[in-house]
Amino acid sequence: MTPHRISLLGAGFISRFYTTTLHQGRGTDRVHTVYSRSEESASGLASDFNLPRYTTNMKQAVEDPDTDVVVIGLPNDLHVEAVSMAAAAGKAVLCTKPLGRTAAEAKRMLSAVESAGVFAGYLEDLVYPPKTLKAIASVEAGALGQILWVRSRETHPGPHSDWFWDVERAGGGAMIDMGCHCVEIIRNFVGKQNRPVEAMCWSDTLVHPVTAEDHAIALVRFESGAMGQIEVSWAFRGGMDLRDEVSGTEGTIWLNHWLRTGFEMFTAAGQGGYVAEKAEQDTGWLFPVGDEAGELGYTDMFNDMFAAMDEDRAPRETFWDGYVVNAVTDACYASAKSKRWEPIEIDGWQDGETRHIRDSIPRQQIGGLELIKEEVMPDGTTKRLLHDPKTGRVTQQVD
Repeated sequence: MTPHRISLLGAGFISRFYTTTLHQGRGTDRVHTVYSRSEESASGLASDFNLPRYTTNMKQAVEDPDTDVVVIGLPNDLHVEAVSMAAAAGKAVLCTKPLGRTAAEAKRMLSAVESAGVFAGYLEDLVYPPKTLKAIASVEAGALGQILWVRSRETHPGPHSDWFWDVERAGGGAMIDMGCHCVEIIRNFVGKQNRPVEAMCWSDTLVHPVTAEDHAIALVRFESGAMGQIEVSWAFRGGMDLRDEVSGTEGTIWLNHWLRTGFEMFTAAGQGGYVAEKAEQDTGWLFPVGDEAGELGYTDMFNDMFAAMDEDRAPRETFWDGYVVNAVTDACYASAKSKRWEPIEIDGWQDGETRHIRDSIPRQQIGGLELIKEEVMPDGTTKRLLHDPKTGRVTQQVD
């Protein structure tokens, strides 16, 4: 196991999660230098985690001769600059989500790391929670058959920093902020070789006095015919709601990641302070989280990233994945404006082709007729619905 020394760009909320996880993870990797535009933030994080260096100069942090990895936890509008700088310095680079504000920005970053030949990982934490990884493994093992539909939902009362609410700096609102999570969760369940083809999206600013959308719902159609459904909101009350549902020809998975996870507590007195990310109160019914970094996927995410570096392999989430996600969110924004399905434009698709579900499901034949379904009725009889492929007629048999 190779020990890595890290230049961390950013000293805000996400960077504190990253530092905690990195130091507690494999036991060999350490943040060595932290950069922030705010000296107070940089020095505060360095002091809290006993880091050797802090700076307000990004180039100085990236080119620190004592580090070999750059981890980016910066606002979206700074990703291109930071990734380009890390690639030019020959450093491995890990970038938070979304990779870019647009697919064009993401493609620039993908090209930069590919040209430089450096390791690059996309820090999409919400595909790494232990139960999500187990669910993905079950799907890949065929437990659900052909995947038909995936629903991914992330809602909460809104982001914690000002730049998220600025359309220019963030690239959008709730869709770019949380929809990027949902897109990649859906892709992991339908299969990354399954090309996203088109998107339909509704978005609006319903609650907050900003121009960024605070609500969005989108449908994404994949090459196989599978459908992804995205639900995001910055105005959900009651904390953070993270849920995924997967439906296949042979089964179903329901995942609840944050609310109603088995730890429920009522308190009239309160506990004085932080309960869990996006929790709105510290009295009444609370839903604390035992290991937030683990439940949000940070632990397994960084373990995968650094193991991939050491083993000279690609991580589960790459810059290509980040680019595909941005291509999908671009189509969602275009659809929200046009009010119609919009094509998902992906330059140089490299993940193969997928057969349509209709062409890959075996048909059970009974006397030359195709079995639609079979069901035991309340009176104990068995009813079969049958389709005649020649005439299109549907009939039933009762035994």
